Amino acid sequence: MKLAKPELTPQFAQGDASDPYERETQTFPVLTLEQAARAAAFGAEEQPAQGILLYERGQRSVDFFLVLDGSIEIFDERDGCAPQVITVHGKHQFTGELDLFNDRQILVSARAGPDARVVRIKRADFRRLVTAESDIGEIIMRAFILRRVGMIRHGQGGVILVGPAHAADTIRLQRFLTRNGYPHRMLDTDFDRGAGGFLNCFKISPDQLPVVIDTRRNILLNPPNSALADSLGLTEQIDPEHVRDVVVVGAGPAGLAAAVYAASEGLDTLVVEVEAPGGQAGTSSKIENYLGFPTGISGQALAGRAQVQAQKFGARLAISRQASGVDCAGRPYRVRLDDGGAIRAKTLVIATGARYRTLDVENYAQFEGQGVHYAATAMEAKLCGEGEVVVVGGGNSAGQAAVFLSRSTSCVHIIVRGQGLAATMSNYLIERIEASPRIRLHTQTEITGLRGDGELRSVTWSNRATGASETRPIGNVFVMIGASPNTDWLDGCLTLDSKGFVVTGAAAAAHATSPYETSLPGIFAVGDVRSGSTKRVASAVGEGSVVVADIHRFLEMSGG
Repeated sequence: MKLAKPELTPQFAQGDASDPYERETQTFPVLTLEQAARAAAFGAEEQPAQGILLYERGQRSVDFFLVLDGSIEIFDERDGCAPQVITVHGKHQFTGELDLFNDRQILVSARAGPDARVVRIKRADFRRLVTAESDIGEIIMRAFILRRVGMIRHGQGGVILVGPAHAADTIRLQRFLTRNGYPHRMLDTDFDRGAGGFLNCFKISPDQLPVVIDTRRNILLNPPNSALADSLGLTEQIDPEHVRDVVVVGAGPAGLAAAVYAASEGLDTLVVEVEAPGGQAGTSSKIENYLGFPTGISGQALAGRAQVQAQKFGARLAISRQASGVDCAGRPYRVRLDDGGAIRAKTLVIATGARYRTLDVENYAQFEGQGVHYAATAMEAKLCGEGEVVVVGGGNSAGQAAVFLSRSTSCVHIIVRGQGLAATMSNYLIERIEASPRIRLHTQTEITGLRGDGELRSVTWSNRATGASETRPIGNVFVMIGASPNTDWLDGCLTLDSKGFVVTGAAAAAHATSPYETSLPGIFAVGDVRSGSTKRVASAVGEGSVVVADIHRFLEMSGG
């Protein structure tokens, strides 16, 4: 196997264990002779002529190929440039990456090498292979995940995002690409010396920024997330007449758990998500008290694994699609989408979680996305540089953000209205905050002023007990003060409590046989959106997994 090292990212030195391309035995494994024979039984042998395209970037539902002899070249095709070979698969190696588990557009192309003899395994048979031959499936799954990580880190098979790095729309687009695991390169027009020539080449004026340029030089001028998702083939193609067993609305921990268990038990499952898998948990820099991860795991990594797991079992994910309403007068239920489309389902799982609360401060809306953030990940930390930052909130999310940001910034100011953290934050985080010389806690305090010239430049906070105020030259504020339920789209179909959360169980209706069933039979609610739920990742995952047994029971009783 010949691996073509990319020239785009010289920061990854040879021997860097964090670079998947240096872990060749896992990223580009070679099956044993016996494993190759078992895998080959799921497909048909072919002998394509040298140079023949086996699949091309942009296609959906491509096949899986196992090399018996010769080779297959995987390349990144860019309009006007010579194709960049990413890798060459040799004997008993295989093609593919994560998009073989879904129906998105593939990111790279493949062509036959000299004297190629391959086994073509159709998409449906590939899924049977992964399920039936668990040892081979494990090798394939690990390789696919590492290949996608390598493509992201080296900017292969992706797009170029051009614009000022601190502009709200640039941040929005970069966050969308990052959270959806789509490879991209960032060209910061404020600091990159070559940006001017780049813009002139594509005849782009500064007022049109940010733009996204794909591999075929198509230019998207500051696209909304939904348009970008459509252009990049991130969205699943939905048949409005097809009736699903289960439609899950929301891809946070609860929704993803429901999708994994429903799909693994043979239910026809579709997940609708407005932005990216993970929900609020997906924006957490590290979750350290989730069972089974003693060293912690980032919210994005946890969500990414859950997404792949759901797709492995056959669940479909419609990303950047927002549910705008439900026709709940009769069954099957019909979920209306904001793009005018619709999905029909025998049962619904409402897992839309909650949206972030905001501060009641003058100019607040002006700085959202340009200094005011609701997530603390590596992307936001990079925007902060080494300056001071503010974290508002006293819960675990705020504590995790403060600890994470303290690694790279000079000082993290935690602002809380209460007298301390003990009532709202886990003890291990409190101890870590107290031990950090870079974190300052301001109790009985609130933000009273935000100032800037397009971007946030200074923050003022005031002590509620003494009235004393302080203004600091700070350009980044992380607001983590809780959330309100995302239930406006339900159109009054379901019973809600006084705060807008979905009521379930006996409190919702006498007919309810499940603690998660709502006031309408066959519609369930799990996770943060459910009234009385515990707002924890573990409990959300538990509810999402347990509700599937109730769905089975409902389908059996209704002749589903």
